[in-house]
Amino acid sequence: MEYVLGGLGLIIIFAMVFIASRYRRCPSDRILVIYGSVGGGRSARCIHGGGALIWPVVQSYAYLNLTPMTISIPLKNALSLQNIRINVPSTFTVGISTQPEIMTNAAERLLCLKAQTIEQMAGEIIFGQLRLTVASLTIEQINQDRESFLESIRKNVEPELNKIGLYLINVNITDITDESDYIESIGKKAASEAINKARIDVAEQEKNGAIGQAMANREKEIRVAENVAESDKGQKKAEAERRIFIQAQEAEAVIGEANANREKEIRVAENIAAADKGKKKAEADRRIFIQSQEAEAVQGENKSKADIAKAEAELAVIRAEADRAGEVAKREAEAAVQKAQYALEQERLNAAEVVRQEIELKKTQIAADAVAERHRREAAGQADAVRLKYEAEAEGIRKLIEGKAQGYQSLIASCNGDAQAASTFLMIEKIESMVEKQVEAIKNIRIDKVTVWDSGAHSEGDGGATANFLSGMIKSVPPLHDVAAMAGVRLPEYLGRLSDQQSAEETAKEEIRSEKGKKAGE
Repeated sequence: MEYVLGGLGLIIIFAMVFIASRYRRCPSDRILVIYGSVGGGRSARCIHGGGALIWPVVQSYAYLNLTPMTISIPLKNALSLQNIRINVPSTFTVGISTQPEIMTNAAERLLCLKAQTIEQMAGEIIFGQLRLTVASLTIEQINQDRESFLESIRKNVEPELNKIGLYLINVNITDITDESDYIESIGKKAASEAINKARIDVAEQEKNGAIGQAMANREKEIRVAENVAESDKGQKKAEAERRIFIQAQEAEAVIGEANANREKEIRVAENIAAADKGKKKAEADRRIFIQSQEAEAVQGENKSKADIAKAEAELAVIRAEADRAGEVAKREAEAAVQKAQYALEQERLNAAEVVRQEIELKKTQIAADAVAERHRREAAGQADAVRLKYEAEAEGIRKLIEGKAQGYQSLIASCNGDAQAASTFLMIEKIESMVEKQVEAIKNIRIDKVTVWDSGAHSEGDGGATANFLSGMIKSVPPLHDVAAMAGVRLPEYLGRLSDQQSAEETAKEEIRSEKGKKAGE
């Protein structure tokens, strides 16, 4: 029992050592790629974070670095949508993606490649897509709306990078320039418009300030005059009341003493008269002062109005001068813009003409190559067709001859090697078609439409011209036995016999042919 427990312990220790030696952990800045037999029909299994057990012999592993790569793209002379060449130097930051599908693409295409090779591959992809993006936009869209320009770059570049396992982290456009100074002309135009607008705003504010200041000064002078008048009126009124009160007290004292002293009464009367006189004088002084203050107020108002009119006149002069300067600057800017547009339009037309001529030349070359290739292929196809046709016909003739030879061989074998009997059988098969041809030769002759001219020169027993015509016509059709004899075949007896003379002649001919055949065989 102790040995069993010891063996199990050794097995467990060995298994733990094996697992520890074959278990691989994946750092956060890398991707663990397991390749070999990974199952599921996959070429590799990618792990970001965590770890996995690597089976010996059937599996191996490698790491992909997630460190971002900065790629400089010095794009120069890129053709925009307006056929203006611009320079768009930029910097792209890319890295290997951790998304499952893109990570698998990286494992299949970037594993074991050096960082320099990956950067070169990504740079070529970015360079082409950046040139394509610039060609689809105008200068204004590229220079003024940078967000849309960067979004278009991302939309075109990122799908292509995903195909090799990379994704776009950041795009930085350092500067945008052009050889024809089109962008600089746009900036000068915008600056001129901004300066003119600022001048107009300054003149408008100065005008408002002058008007407001004049109105404030006028209001201040009016309020000061009113306050001074009120103050003087109060002082005079207080003085008059004080003096009246004093005189009243004195008058009372004098009146109190009037019973004793007449002179006091006279003085009291005099004092009263003097008091009235002073009162009237004070009233007159007050009225004079008020009128003088009113006159000064009217004079101040007129002076304020004159100052306002003067300020408005100066403002009009300044405004006219600003309008003149703005109009001159505007005309100069328009002239510069028109000159730049003329130069750009001339360059664009020249470029368009060159491009058109190049396109026409390429079209002509492509059309000529296509016509030549089409003629060559048609000739080759016709040659192949003729060759195949003759090969097929030769093969068909060969098959037909072989089939006929096999059929003739079988026919002769069935006749126990008698070639004469075999040829007789073949001739018998053709008799029907031969009779058909003989009937075909005379079947369309309409006897009722045949006219025979009879001169009467015929002997007794002769059937006449009509009978001789029919007889000659029938004799013109070769008899079957004659045709068979010409082919060297004797027909069987049930098909009829020739006359004795004809039979003797045929027999003699047959014997001669047999003798010639024997001599030839010897």
